[in-house]
Amino acid sequence: MQPQVYREAGLCPGAAALCRPPRRVYAEGMHAQPEPSAARRQLRPGGAGTRGPGADVLALLVLLGASALVAGLGGLASASNVDGWYAAANKAPWSPPNWLFGPVWTILYTAMAVAAWLVWRSRAEGARAALTVYAVQLVLNLAWTPTFFGLYPALGTAALWIAFVIILALAVAVAATVLRFGPISRTAGLLLLPYLSWIVFASSLNLWAALNN
Repeated sequence: MQPQVYREAGLCPGAAALCRPPRRVYAEGMHAQPEPSAARRQLRPGGAGTRGPGADVLALLVLLGASALVAGLGGLASASNVDGWYAAANKAPWSPPNWLFGPVWTILYTAMAVAAWLVWRSRAEGARAALTVYAVQLVLNLAWTPTFFGLYPALGTAALWIAFVIILALAVAVAATVLRFGPISRTAGLLLLPYLSWIVFASSLNLWAALNN
C-alpha cells in the first residue's frame, strides 16, 4: 500500500520514515570499481604492453646493426690512413699492434649492443633516458675515427687535437651511460666497463699523437 493511502487514513503515527517510499538497498561492494582489463594492466608506467620474443630479437638485431654501422663507417675512414700517415706517425710506446684493434672493437661493439638491448628489454623507468645517453656516445664514437684518421692529412696536428676533445667527450658520455645502465641492469652496466676502459686507453694514445705529430 502506498504512503499516500496511510496519510489519508491518518495512519502515519509520527514516524515520518514509515511514510517515505522504500529505498533500494545495495549489497556491500556493489559500487566497487571493476578490475582493470588485462590490456590496461599491461600498460603500466615503465611498460608499453607485452612484447613477444620476435620484438626482442628484432630489437637486438637493430642494436647490433647500429654498432656494425658505426664500426663499418669507422673502418672506411681509417682503412686508407692506417697504412698511410699513421704508419709513419710518432706513436705512444704503449701502442698495441694494429691487428689488435679490429678484434677488440668487434668484442666491444657487440657488448655495447647487448647492454643496450638488456636496458631496452627491461622496460624500466629511466630506460628511455639511458638509451638516449647511449645514442649520444654512439654518435661521438662515430665522429672520432674520421676526425683522427681522415682529417689529419688536411688539418695536420689540429685534427688530432679536435679528435682528442671528441674522445674526452666520448669518455664522459660512456661513463654517464654506465651510470644510467647500472641501476636498470647490473649486467648491462658491467658490459660497458671494458668499453670505458678502452676509451680511456685510446685517449692516452690520442694525446700522445697530438703532442708528438
